[in-house]
Amino acid sequence: MKLLVTGGAGFIGSAVIRHIINNTHDEVVNLDKLTYAGNLESLTEVSDSSRYAFEKVDVCNRAGVDRVLKEHQPDAIMHLAAESHVDRSIDGPADFIETNIVGTYTLLEAARHYWQSLEAERRNNFRFHHISTDEVFGDLEGPENLFTEQTPYTPSSPYSASKASSDHLVRAWHRTYGLPALVTNCSNNYGPYHFPEKLIPLVILNALEGKPLPIYGKGEQIRDWLYVEDHARALYKVVTEGTIGETYNIGGHNEKKNIDVVHAICDQLEKLAPKKPAGLASYRDLVTFVTDRPGHDLRYAIDASKIQTELGWVPRESFDTGLRKTVQWYLNNQEWCHRVQDGSYQRVRIGVGA
Repeated sequence: MKLLVTGGAGFIGSAVIRHIINNTHDEVVNLDKLTYAGNLESLTEVSDSSRYAFEKVDVCNRAGVDRVLKEHQPDAIMHLAAESHVDRSIDGPADFIETNIVGTYTLLEAARHYWQSLEAERRNNFRFHHISTDEVFGDLEGPENLFTEQTPYTPSSPYSASKASSDHLVRAWHRTYGLPALVTNCSNNYGPYHFPEKLIPLVILNALEGKPLPIYGKGEQIRDWLYVEDHARALYKVVTEGTIGETYNIGGHNEKKNIDVVHAICDQLEKLAPKKPAGLASYRDLVTFVTDRPGHDLRYAIDASKIQTELGWVPRESFDTGLRKTVQWYLNNQEWCHRVQDGSYQRVRIGVGA
């Protein structure tokens, strides 16, 4: 197969591309606008492969998307391009509306016309896989409740509302036009190459520098944590074996309070980086509680039994094993982190034309 991955220079997208190039014989075309969250250094290990190609194109640019589809002739599209940071969506929702809603619409229309132009066999095998989030479901009420594929949407932030909108568009294009689409909703991802503004890498890097570890409210918010490489395997499983028109929830079976996640990171650092900044007795001493964000959901938790039953996927990493790998990766890749933190990564555009 040849797969077009939108947002392939992002955290999850780059993990998907690395998985495909390293573990399959498929070809990948990476379509990415290269916003602040797009980092081609995350693809250095596969960028020289003859099965990898990069196109710097915005999903909102219909002419650019049409050109890429015509030139590369993909067999499937995996749509991951999205603005994804909740705090940024609260401060400036316009980019989220543009990329997540207008961009998805633009891509759907380009994909629909491309799909309709294919010969019968290729048209029958074509797939449009939309990757979304569990945040579209909003808050869970009871401690035993789980998000299923039938859970109603009640998004709380501009980010989750824009992702919910994009999910609805994909399902509408499937029902109205017959576009062979699939949707996946995942829980919180973590792992290597995660942008440092997100909770786990932020805590790791702040701790190593002796900076405060900011925790919203009392840190009581519960999230289900999914190791990004497990997610990449699941996404490839869905795009190659999933049933057209279906939705699959993908979770890590690792519900943790945010405060417990931060404490676990501190404990890992005590073992892996015992030499602390001057004057610091314990990494846990850096924990700092800050004012909670507006509309902050308390609990997310995924029921991932459908993808296990129908496609045979289960996560390989527990939270403990995945977190240890993640902390160790950040310790081993300080230069990558520093280039992201100082912005110099944005000047390194591997394989990008003028």
